[in-house]
Amino acid sequence: MLSPDEDVFTNHVHASDLARAVVAALFRAKPNRAYNITDDAEIKMGNWFDADADAFRLPRPPPASWEEAEHRIAPMLLSFMSESRRLANTRMKDELRVRLRYPTPQHLLDAVAPRDLKKQLALPL
Repeated sequence: MLSPDEDVFTNHVHASDLARAVVAALFRAKPNRAYNITDDAEIKMGNWFDADADAFRLPRPPPASWEEAEHRIAPMLLSFMSESRRLANTRMKDELRVRLRYPTPQHLLDAVAPRDLKKQLALPL
């Protein structure tokens, strides 16, 4: 991941939210209209990687400068990282009336990351 001062914004959407948006577009989309289907978060890639690592109790990846990244990161991912954009999902919400099940990446991580057991379950022997 890139160092914080060189990091890029990413956009996310859960597959089920995307599928719901597609179905909504079939019935509610205006002709010749483009819609951004993305969540509500404004999150940089490094923060996303850190949140993933924290949720699954893994070490956080070390940050790298852009110059270091050119030697350490796969070219396809590096190409993706060079095209940072913030997408607005206002049309998706207003015109398609889509309400996201996972409005931020943290909502997804809260749903899928392992949790500590509150108490030990008694197993019959």
